[in-house]
Order: sequence, then C-alpha cells, then structure tokens
Amino acid sequence: MVSQRDRDILREDLRARGTKLNAAEREALLKTYLPDPAVLPSKPARSRASTASSERRKTPRKKPIRAFLKSQLHHLTYALTHIIFGIVVRLLQAYHAVVDRIFAIVYHHHRTPELIRKDVRGLKRLPQHLSTILTLRKEDDALAALMDEVAELAAWSSCAGIPQLSVYEKTGTLKSCIPALHQIITTKLASYYGTPSQQPNLQLFAPHHPVYHAENAFRPDNPTLTILLLSSTDGRETIVDLTKTLAEMSQNGKLSPDDITQELVDAEISEITSQPLALDPSSRDTVLKPEPDLLLVFGPFLKLDGYPPWQIRLTEMYCTGQRSHGLAGDGEAVEYQGYMRGLWHFAGAQMRFGR
Repeated sequence: MVSQRDRDILREDLRARGTKLNAAEREALLKTYLPDPAVLPSKPARSRASTASSERRKTPRKKPIRAFLKSQLHHLTYALTHIIFGIVVRLLQAYHAVVDRIFAIVYHHHRTPELIRKDVRGLKRLPQHLSTILTLRKEDDALAALMDEVAELAAWSSCAGIPQLSVYEKTGTLKSCIPALHQIITTKLASYYGTPSQQPNLQLFAPHHPVYHAENAFRPDNPTLTILLLSSTDGRETIVDLTKTLAEMSQNGKLSPDDITQELVDAEISEITSQPLALDPSSRDTVLKPEPDLLLVFGPFLKLDGYPPWQIRLTEMYCTGQRSHGLAGDGEAVEYQGYMRGLWHFAGAQMRFGR
C-alpha cells in the first residue's frame, strides 16, 4: 500500500507541475514497493516433479511387442483372404471346366451337318455375318493348326446356315496363303458333307485382294459361304492411308476440302470389305455385309488385338474362354461347345442399338 506521506508528496508535486506522471515516473515511484527478484521463493520440488512427469507423459512410450503382434495380425488376415479367394476361384474354374467337358460330349457335331442344324434349330435368330479373332501360336505347326481352325469354323458356319464368316488374325499370315487355305477348307467341307455336289460354294477374299474360288465348281442350287480375311493392316493403317490419299487429292485440287465429309469416309472404308462377289456371271452380284452381327473371341479374355474399329460398331461380342480361364489348357482352342455358346448368347441378347 502507498503511505499517506507519499500520497501528500505526490499530490503537492502534481499541483506544482500541473501535469500527470509519465510511465517511467510511475514505475520509479512504485519500484520501492515491489519485492526483490533475488529473494523470490523457488518452485517447490513437488511442482518440478509433476512438470517432469507431465513431460514424460507427452512423449509416447514405445511398445514393440504390441506393434509386432499388430503387424503379424495384418499379415495373417492378408494371407487368409488370398487363400480363400484362390480356393473360390479354383473351384469356379474347375466347375466351368467340368461343364465344358460335359457340353463337349453332349453337343458334339460328329462332322454331321444334321446334328449342327438340330443344335441351332431352337435359336430365335442366327448371325448373318459371323466374325472371329484367332491367334497364330508359336509352335512349329502353328500355321497348319490355324488353317485347320478356320476350316472347322467354316464347316460349322455352313452347316448352321451362316453365309458369311470373317476371320481376323493380327499378322495377316492367312492372306499370303489363300489358295492353300481354300483347299484345306474344301477338304474339311468334304468330310462333313460327303460328295462335292452337296458342298456349299466357297469363296475367299481379303481387302485389296481378288476373290478366290475354285474354277468351274459353282453349283447354283447350293448355298454360298463367303470368308473374309482381316489383319491389323486393315485397321489403323487403312485409315492412315485413306487420310493421306484424301490430303494429297485436296492439295492437288482433285478434291475440295468441303467434299471430305463423314459420309465420304464411311463409303471409302466400307468399300474395303463390301466389294461385289460374283461366282456366277449370270447371277446378280452379292455384297458382303460390312459389319458382323456376332464377334467370337477364342481366348481367356476379350481382347480385340487391333480389330478394325469401324467393323464392330453394332456387333455383339462374346469371349469363349472366360469361363474355363485356361484351367484345362485349352483356353484358346477353337471348340464346338464354345462356338455354340456364342450362338446361344447372340440368340438371347437384346439388340437395343443405342436406345
């Protein structure tokens, strides 16, 4: 407390000066009443101990055993999940492999057209243009096996009443041996139909290749089977060549840039696979349907592998190997039950066409 004497001195000093004290003067006046910092009491030992314990509580204590058990629990859960998932996948693969073998026994064609027609008789619709993607394997007899698969597909399609078949093989090896392929398919059809008089008329062609058919072998009363061979060069390279051609014609003044429309590009691209096919000069030219109705992929998963994109705008796709997953070692084999599953899938599909 400020003494009465100091109050009187302060009052008289203020009257004499006529002004108030500044901050330094007020601090100097009160300094005599403040305790000396040197004699202040120190913190007690108990408060120091509590401060140290609180600081220790702030730093987390290491728990190596608990962390080890937690990591082992995570590893065990991960391993059990993988084991259970693997068992389920294997059981599904084994189930589908057994079903495929049963279908292979029940629905076997026995190289008899009547049995194939019986298998497809109950279907609501059949594709008029069937396309398939095959792969050239790396074995020594890969080309012979590939040509035999094409011959089998041609025979099944002919017996089922499918008039057009297109085969896509990425490398284009089949295009270089069209006469040999024609002979192999003819031999395969003979094993199904017997006498040549009952065999369908067969013709093969590829983009930028002439139509190939046997001379003097046309039978007007028999149906015609048309086979189109495609490769990766008929996809991106075709659109690149078409773009270069249109650009050169525009630069040379042969074509106006305003004339290059979507309809012109569609017409030029469609001309590649819809050239007129005539076996009989007296008959009207037949035109191959440019877009397939059904695309069969013989493999473990759906892979187009460079298939021309404008060919499959409205095409139904089916992968034959997605069920067996290659468990039986024939995930990419061309088999009759896979072919029939594709036709069943197409018959039951809903064609909405973007609606």
